[in-house]
Amino acid sequence: MQQLTGLDNSFLRMETPSTYGHVASLAVFDPATAPRPVTFDDVRSLVLERIHLVAPFRRRLVEVPFGIDCPYWIEDPDFDIDFHLRHIAVPPPGDRFQLAELAVRIAARHLDRSRPLWEMYVIEGLQGGYVAELTKIHHACIDGVEGAEILGVLLDVEPDASAVSRPAEPWQWEREPSQWSMLGRGMVGLMSRPRVGMRLARHAVPSLGTISRNFAVRLPGVRKRDDVLSRPAVGAPRTPFNGVITPHRRWSFGSLPIDDIKQVKNGLGATVNDVVMALCAGALRRWLIEHDALPNGPLLAMVPVSVRVDDEMGAGGNRISAMVAVLPTDEADPRRRLEAMKAEMVVAKQEHGALPADLLQDFAAFTPPSVLGMANRVAARARLMDRVNLPFNVVISNVPGPQFPLYTAGARMEGIYPISAITDGVGLNMTLMSYNGNLDFGLVADREMVPDIWSMIDALAEELELLKKVASTA
Repeated sequence: MQQLTGLDNSFLRMETPSTYGHVASLAVFDPATAPRPVTFDDVRSLVLERIHLVAPFRRRLVEVPFGIDCPYWIEDPDFDIDFHLRHIAVPPPGDRFQLAELAVRIAARHLDRSRPLWEMYVIEGLQGGYVAELTKIHHACIDGVEGAEILGVLLDVEPDASAVSRPAEPWQWEREPSQWSMLGRGMVGLMSRPRVGMRLARHAVPSLGTISRNFAVRLPGVRKRDDVLSRPAVGAPRTPFNGVITPHRRWSFGSLPIDDIKQVKNGLGATVNDVVMALCAGALRRWLIEHDALPNGPLLAMVPVSVRVDDEMGAGGNRISAMVAVLPTDEADPRRRLEAMKAEMVVAKQEHGALPADLLQDFAAFTPPSVLGMANRVAARARLMDRVNLPFNVVISNVPGPQFPLYTAGARMEGIYPISAITDGVGLNMTLMSYNGNLDFGLVADREMVPDIWSMIDALAEELELLKKVASTA
């Protein structure tokens, strides 16, 4: 039995009828590399063969009575692989728009907390004979880096890979503890909370100077530091995708060649992440102009940052922090926009680096689960995010993945496209994963806020072409 961290637990408590705490990914496979057609039974056999290597697939939640402490994971005594694996198809012609609509409808459903928090759908009927796998898993189980690790376990690096060796001892299910036992554990956890509070204060107090200095540049009439770009004085500006969300989603996906990104990077003296952020800023600017909604000032993006170290790989859970970066959406020129993005990322990294890596973990651990869940529900019912200044407009996440092909049952994976989470106030998420020479984007938004989300995927490609032209003449 293993207890969730405060940060893992926060992804459970964020859930409301319109906000989901799980993430998903859509992997598309080309069966042409396989010796025979890939079937649902093939995928089922592969998952069963490797499930001893994927702890989040076997564990389910046990709550602490009254929500006084974080819940625990136990090895599910009633594990049923056929509950988690499903087999479906898209109707003809099976194009990318139909696939995206099917995937996002599946993604926009809560997971069953009485079972391990994941589902996998094998999807057939795609154009060209392709097969897709849609995997949903709760963010309480994994972060982006851990998700990429699981991907590497479930897939093969060669089309004719041999079977995975069985463990010397099969995994053992655990008996569910009694409510009295869990209450006792919860009381012990309550008694340790002051110690967590002291650690939080010890981490936070030395950082207050850094926080206040960086916050000062947002106040009108206060002289800016020379190394900090101008930021909005009262939080992020309002856009059509900032407000209270519905339970319904739209999703689009696509790929950009990493070699093209590197051409821009090398030609203009930037990093890959600088270029990615500039592409997102340019695409958002295009969309906002088309909808007559471009703010005078720049947008703000929340950028998740992994703080997982090597010896924590495979441990599950979340080891993440975050930084806020200015997106120069108010800059019309693509070259100047990239230059501004480069400068901003330096500042954002400095600000993030000045804060302890465990600050977010400790803050989440200090708040009792019952309080956190109640606060989120009250905020949702009061439509609080329609009334307050927002800390950021959009989430942009870049997840590193393998730069070599992966296979399932001999079929080569052509792309892996994320379907991430949105929340009240931030109705747009732009997540990408690098894989085998491409950056695979998945953009998810509230269905009513961004009805034409495919235009953002097109805008990313158009922005890249503009920057390639600029780089070629630099």
